[in-house]
Amino acid sequence: MKYFSTRGSEERLSFEETVLTGLAPNGGLYIPEHIPTLPQNWKSDWKDYSFVDLSVAVLSLYISKDEISQVELRQLVEKSYKTFRHPDVTPLKKLDDKTFVLELFHGPTFAFKDVALQLVGNLFEFFLLRRNANKADGAEPEKLTVVGATSGDTGSAAIYGLRNKANVSIFILHPKGRVSPIQEAQMTTVTDANVHNVAVKGTFDDCQDILKSLFADREFNSTHRLAAVNSINWARIVAQTVYYFLSYFQLQSQLPAGTDINDIAIEYVVPTGNFGDILAGYYAKRMGLPISKLVVATNENDILARFWKSGNYEKVDSTVTGDDGSSGATAPADGSSDGKQGTATSGVKETLSPAMDVLVSSNFERLLWYLAFENAQGNQAEKEVEAGKLLSGWMSSMKADGRVELPTNVLHSARKDFSAERISDEEILATIQSFFNGPASYIADPHTAVGLATAGVVAKQNAANVRQIVLSTAHPAKFSEAVSRALEGSSRFNFDRDVLPEEFRGLLEKEKRVIDVERPDVDLVKGVIERVVGHQAGKIPGSGSV
Repeated sequence: MKYFSTRGSEERLSFEETVLTGLAPNGGLYIPEHIPTLPQNWKSDWKDYSFVDLSVAVLSLYISKDEISQVELRQLVEKSYKTFRHPDVTPLKKLDDKTFVLELFHGPTFAFKDVALQLVGNLFEFFLLRRNANKADGAEPEKLTVVGATSGDTGSAAIYGLRNKANVSIFILHPKGRVSPIQEAQMTTVTDANVHNVAVKGTFDDCQDILKSLFADREFNSTHRLAAVNSINWARIVAQTVYYFLSYFQLQSQLPAGTDINDIAIEYVVPTGNFGDILAGYYAKRMGLPISKLVVATNENDILARFWKSGNYEKVDSTVTGDDGSSGATAPADGSSDGKQGTATSGVKETLSPAMDVLVSSNFERLLWYLAFENAQGNQAEKEVEAGKLLSGWMSSMKADGRVELPTNVLHSARKDFSAERISDEEILATIQSFFNGPASYIADPHTAVGLATAGVVAKQNAANVRQIVLSTAHPAKFSEAVSRALEGSSRFNFDRDVLPEEFRGLLEKEKRVIDVERPDVDLVKGVIERVVGHQAGKIPGSGSV
């Protein structure tokens, strides 16, 4: 299996090269040259597989045995998921006869990002150790400078996946003051010598733009051997496809006796910011997993919901105008908490689900390539070239104008597999309260609440045989203010007793190490990386400002 850029290129990379490169030189994202189909008897052969077994089975379809042997792959997977607290890794919990929650927060940082980033960290280490083992005695070892941007959970998950890895330095950019206190502490209290937290005065989208600029700078990229941990890295996506398969078999085992899963339509509802989590479901569906619909659940930063309604992919809703005649969607929403991405000028709204406060969804580019390919003309090679050209043009328009109006046939193709809904902060609070007071007495974090609220909206139009699986992306303790606010009137609720994990106690009081950057300026961030990487081995830069 080889991989190529969504924006068009004759370059074809191995899995190893794809993982270590992250972002293509032309700004595109890597995708596989074809989407593999499942083995003929996968339903029976995989039915009793553990998460580790399924990971090996699924990943083997995308990784040549010449690159990573079956023995090596199993060792990598076992090492990655032994850090999880639940034996199923991602357990499926039944809320009622038609609604289930897939809990993805049982990893070391209590967020779904752990599922992919524990594996990515071990892949980086595996590839580096192998490359360096083949070098001549005395040769300079190959090193990686891993850079990432986070709206909260990616940062800590990446840090926990890469802390203390040999020949790897990791720099995580987060918007200063715009992640929750717990999220910030999870990142900045990790004081391993190879971990560097960079607080940028700006928004998550500013951090993401800096990240893309770093990768686009070929000289800087080559000098420091940059690697990506954000979901632009293909390894993140393919790792996340596994829990879609596991949840299928978990659902099958939880159906009433006599119910055939082949008579059930499975709908996945996914809280969505950067589009990576739901994109993994799209790949699973294309591989052959029977998914009836993938539902994009967005908060008030609803660029994706608006696309599925209109076909316009635009940062600011052009159909809404303010009192002064300006376009809407720029004012912060009321009731924001737990990490704020919005500013009065950024176009990002502050919401109760801050990890989804994203203006432009990076991974949406991968889906757009497939939609362009589906509607292109010619043979396979010709359609690939045309799709790359179309996609490149769309992304250029998005960067220059903040919007692109996609063809009607592209929108129709997108609606075959997806639908989308927008959920307000008020609905988030009501949903947390409703599920806590419901029969299952389930405590949802605000992002999961976006998914549950969306599930409730679309369920009204569903057929009787539909079962909904809502992806639960974070532990409620990571967003204490929103959860406590929603449940403050309940005498049955006690945050410390009902929610707070032992691992979080005292976390906010621990020593922190962070480098402040006074504005979203790529040159300032380059300076930080050059200064830190230039330090002698073993000398840990302290906190500071640039």
